[in-house]
Amino acid sequence: MANEHPPHEHELDSEVADERAADEAAHPGEARREHDHNHHGDARASGLRRFFAETFRPHSHDSADSVDSALESSGQGIRAVKISLLVLGVTAVAQAVIVVLTGSVALLADTIHNFSDALTAIPLWIAFILGRRRPTSSYTYGYGRAEDLAGVFIVAMIALSAVIAGYESVRRMFDPQPLTYPWVVVAAGLIGFAGNELVALYRIRVGRQIGSAALVADGLHARTDGFTSLAVVLGAIGVMLGFPIADPIVGILITIAILFVLRDASRDVYRRLMDAVDPELTATAETTLRGTDGVRSIEQVRLRWIGHRLRAEAGIVVDNTLDVVTAHAIATDAHHRLLHAIPKLVGATVHVSPTGDGVDPHAVLAHHEVLRRG
Repeated sequence: MANEHPPHEHELDSEVADERAADEAAHPGEARREHDHNHHGDARASGLRRFFAETFRPHSHDSADSVDSALESSGQGIRAVKISLLVLGVTAVAQAVIVVLTGSVALLADTIHNFSDALTAIPLWIAFILGRRRPTSSYTYGYGRAEDLAGVFIVAMIALSAVIAGYESVRRMFDPQPLTYPWVVVAAGLIGFAGNELVALYRIRVGRQIGSAALVADGLHARTDGFTSLAVVLGAIGVMLGFPIADPIVGILITIAILFVLRDASRDVYRRLMDAVDPELTATAETTLRGTDGVRSIEQVRLRWIGHRLRAEAGIVVDNTLDVVTAHAIATDAHHRLLHAIPKLVGATVHVSPTGDGVDPHAVLAHHEVLRRG
């Protein structure tokens, strides 16, 4: 058809795309986005010096120094994982010292459990690193989906924690064991709870800030470990107060709490795997496109997460008397407005169609649509 414009793909240049960010989460009311920027050269020290420099001296987010970069959001995720590993490592080492001083086999088992749980952050660390790689001819959308795979692993670990906690609680119900060093157990449990809850709060906050469902799930995983340590504390206190059955009862209650956490984490990761987005984002995209000068109507709007970044596909209708340059300018303006309106959006493909005057400009594709839906 002579009047039908071909699809206009307005993807960010690959180098720029790698440098885009989701800083709107940190500054949600900010309407201005900077698209022309320079990435600061990396002159940091290597080895351990670089690890601690990146961990404790993050990039500034002052208005004069902020870097509008998707690379920066991945860096925030990696930094969160590093700090989490450090805090959980210190927590486990503190428990290990108590184990050495008391010789408690029960505390040894709990310490080993905390060490192993801290290491579950490593797959997420790897996922963030992979997500920074450039797209290839095979992985044309990049490697952001590695985050979702890490999220599946983390959900599996939460489920395993629930199974182990439930099994141990039921076993202690029918085969109670004498509790040795109760005050030491309380101290170790409080250390475990505090460390895990601090990590949980931090991971969840950063995960929501950068839009990473996997990092949020890992925060929930740390919270389940904190619940387990809290169960140890409450159970030990109950035993000291003369209620030996308190230990397994509290364990069962904590298992139920872990199942609720598992439900939330599973739902979030499942939605990411199924390309679900907040309906408010879709509504915002539609409103933005309709408000673009020259757009007569909208054919479709689609949004999907690739790791912690959003991409969009949209179809708009413009007047069929416009020349291709003008139609292209309208599509470019629509793309630009979407980048302003949708937090964490790093790219959009805007397809331009002419008004049909009673003729469907996509009639030749109709039978393909039928086959696709069937």
